Amino acid sequence: MNIYIGNLNYRVREEDLKQVMEEYGVVDSVKIIKDRETGRSKGFAFVEMANDDDAKKAIEELNEAEYEGRQMVVKEARPKA
Repeated sequence: MNIYIGNLNYRVREEDLKQVMEEYGVVDSVKIIKDRETGRSKGFAFVEMANDDDAKKAIEELNEAEYEGRQMVVKEARPKA
C-alpha cells in the first residue's frame, strides 16, 4: 500500500521516517518530496508498505500523531489522476 504523509517538519529525513514506519511492518520505500530548485523538503512524503494490514494499522495510529513538533496527516495515497 502507498501511504501519504503530510505536514512533516522540514528537518525530517527519509531514514527517520523509515524508522517510524518500520515499527508497523516492512517498509519497501520512503520518498520525501523535495522542491526541484532548492532541494528542500516540501513537508510531505510517500511510504510504500508491503502488507496492507500493517499499512492500515500505521495509518490508524499515526494520523494526527505529533512527530518532530508537527501533527502529521497520514492516509492512503490516491493514484494520480
